[in-house]
Amino acid sequence: MADSASAARLAKIPSAVKHVHLIGVAGTAMAALAGMLTERGYRVTGSDNQLYEPTASLLRNSRVEVVGSFAAANLTLAPDFIAPDLVIVGNVIPRINPEAVALLRTEIPYLSMPEALWHFFLKNHRVLMVAGTHGKTTSTAMMAHVLESAGRDPSMLVGGVAKDFGSNYRLGRGEDFVIEGDEYDTAFFDKGPKFLHYRASGAIITAVEFDHADIYRDLEHVKASFRALAAQMDSSRVLALCADFPHALEVASDARARRITFGLRGGEFQASDVEVGADGAKFSITRDGARVVAQMHLPIGGRMNVANALGVYVLLNAFGVRDDEIAHGFRTFKGVVRRQEIIGEAAGVTVVDDFAHHPTAIGVTLEAIAERFPGRRILAAFEPRSNTARRNVFQRGFASAFSRASRVYLGPVYFKENDPIPEGERLDTGMLASEISSHGAAAMACASNDEILERMLDDARAGDVALFMSNGPFDGLKEKFLAALKGRE
Repeated sequence: MADSASAARLAKIPSAVKHVHLIGVAGTAMAALAGMLTERGYRVTGSDNQLYEPTASLLRNSRVEVVGSFAAANLTLAPDFIAPDLVIVGNVIPRINPEAVALLRTEIPYLSMPEALWHFFLKNHRVLMVAGTHGKTTSTAMMAHVLESAGRDPSMLVGGVAKDFGSNYRLGRGEDFVIEGDEYDTAFFDKGPKFLHYRASGAIITAVEFDHADIYRDLEHVKASFRALAAQMDSSRVLALCADFPHALEVASDARARRITFGLRGGEFQASDVEVGADGAKFSITRDGARVVAQMHLPIGGRMNVANALGVYVLLNAFGVRDDEIAHGFRTFKGVVRRQEIIGEAAGVTVVDDFAHHPTAIGVTLEAIAERFPGRRILAAFEPRSNTARRNVFQRGFASAFSRASRVYLGPVYFKENDPIPEGERLDTGMLASEISSHGAAAMACASNDEILERMLDDARAGDVALFMSNGPFDGLKEKFLAALKGRE
């Protein structure tokens, strides 16, 4: 929600903006915002020092002019050397970033990414948002697809590439703007969570667990952000809460919004007769124990995705979308890139890419893969790359998360220059490998990604499923593994 400082920044935006510059343009949401601005006819430039797929391609296709480093000179780019009308600052940009330092010495108006989204796009739409520790991206893409398949022509911004749209954003002409609401902080000048800026008419909270250890002290700190979200939603708004996560219910216990609960194990709306297999998931929906919807089909499968679909159902149902329209959207939903995505098969080995980096997400991903490929060995490679995964806060949580895998290959803890972690606070992969092995899976801590590749190739045999889990590119490991398998053929 806008405070006095952000209101002052908004007041300085010129009425005739032509050129917008984004510092930190390669972030998923920033890249989407850049693309949306180019579609609206603005000249868009951006800077970043890390560009990798699929964001790099999205920026190229959007005709965004990108500089691959941060520098004061980026604020007056060739050929005109005239400062942009507006600068948008990504949340990964610290105050000491040279481009941010230069910006603060100028009179150029600047906004955070969430402020810019509201100013340029959200304020003229009904905002439907998905927030929560897990399942945000899939649920957001699913909701946008359901609305699109129902002829509602929604706009969308999501933290991954939605396969149905081939992008992480779309600008429609309909009333609804479907957005992924992140609890991460907004900018160096606004440490509140992003989702408070979106002023959602309807929101799903999929889960509340501890995450983002670089900005949140503990679970109570995380819950405080979600309480603020629930508190800003008045009685005209709808809040759908996953009852499978008690903290999701707790943070909204005093909310004035209309509260609807759902879940696999509890809630007003529940999934029943759940069947998960190679063709996805099938389930019915009950309300207070009575069936209200017969069998739904979700091609992407996985029990967590059934819960995600249930949240989408209850929110859209509350806004008047018919059951048959929702069912059709579910049945035709293609999923999101890097969420249990099969990227190929060679030498009898199926290769799967996934974004999982939290113990809960890793556990449900492995469960979904085991149900999708029953009886097959799962070789699971994991890169501790996220700001939480690199720390030892989940040293014990990770130990039990890999129980459905046959073999586990742990990569070295990813090093970030802007967030070096003292050794005593760092995830101990050697200890973790021993703990995972004590739970049944053969685990090894690898000194490099090359070692992971070598070991997995030595171990892989026809019939296996090779699962790569990281919230980054994982050094192209999955592509290298698949290429090597094809070489065997």
